[in-house]
Amino acid sequence: MAVKLRLKRMGSKQKPFYRIVAADSRFPRDGRFIETVGTYDPIKKDADVTIDEEKALKWLSNGAQPTDTVRSILASKGIMAKFAASKAKKEVKKETKKEVVKEEAPKKAPAKKAATAKASTAKKTTTAKKTTTTKKAGK
Repeated sequence: MAVKLRLKRMGSKQKPFYRIVAADSRFPRDGRFIETVGTYDPIKKDADVTIDEEKALKWLSNGAQPTDTVRSILASKGIMAKFAASKAKKEVKKETKKEVVKEEAPKKAPAKKAATAKASTAKKTTTAKKTTTTKKAGK
């Protein structure tokens, strides 16, 4: 399931109001969604944006892809920068774990016996007999 952070249009004609939602990409724009992350009101002079930062970071860390508009809204609120910083911290932790694993002496597993390989390669052969029918012509 491909999850996207996108805008869901609300409001009436000529007065749009949007909710920022996490939704499956296969569903329609104003259709079913998983969770509401925030709101966006473009009518006001200073576009009124409210975002639950914890929810947004949770969905971003779980792999949700924001649309272009939502990405710019999140960037203006500083959420994308926090997400990038948390992602960089995780990368550093992974690198240090890899270094620790490399320092330990690797243990070799015992070799498998050759007899099991011979048993698995044996093939069963069967032959099918063909039967033919002949018609006798009458006098």
